[in-house]
Amino acid sequence: MQIFGVDIGGSGIKGAPVDLDKGELTEERYKVLTPHPATPDGVADGVKEVVDHFGWTGPVGFTFPGVVTGGATIRTAANVDKSWIDRDAGALFSERLGGLPVTVVNDADAAGVAEMHFGAGQGRKGTVILLTFGTGIGSALFVNGILVPNTELGHLELNGHDAEKKASSKAKEDGELTWEHWAHRVQKYLAHVEMLFSPELFIIGGGVSRKADKFLHFIEDIKAEIVPAQLQNNAGIVGAAMHAAGDD
Repeated sequence: MQIFGVDIGGSGIKGAPVDLDKGELTEERYKVLTPHPATPDGVADGVKEVVDHFGWTGPVGFTFPGVVTGGATIRTAANVDKSWIDRDAGALFSERLGGLPVTVVNDADAAGVAEMHFGAGQGRKGTVILLTFGTGIGSALFVNGILVPNTELGHLELNGHDAEKKASSKAKEDGELTWEHWAHRVQKYLAHVEMLFSPELFIIGGGVSRKADKFLHFIEDIKAEIVPAQLQNNAGIVGAAMHAAGDD
């Protein structure tokens, strides 16, 4: 079975058809840059370009970088335009795509569901936390395989700041930090999350997951196991498609 997944991030909008039996993209993903400002109409234009690229005419699952309630309504917009707040993203995307059926889910929750089904979290019980490091920090919290949605742990306060302002991939790039320096920031963040939730496993997702060999060995004194996401930066696309199919 194939369903189309679209992952909307602070820097890019990417999508592809997904084989839900294997948790794999069936074609190379197509990506456009997220517009700035990332208004609803601007993002919807990008979404349409991604979906139209494949000539897709079936159900589409979307991720969104913020709290999503009721499968469609946006409640927070930390890394996109504030005009998204209280907007029915499902209705907007469906209208822009000519009435195709759509679902919308938090981006990190989607990535986490995909990793728990097809990736690094398969078969893991207890408390598992996936963290996506990108424009911000997204989080997905699982207890015995069950998702606790919309946790938004990237906005935990750390040393007087939103954690993602100091430990996201964007913070690394903006500050021109070395991998080691950035890893020490991530370590402080993980220690804070571990103190609050005592997970057995941290899964590190987002674009940095494919570069895990550059920084994971610098992270010390964390009791939980730490592993990179196996689906890497495709996890959100896979999870979005799973959500659209009702497989999450």
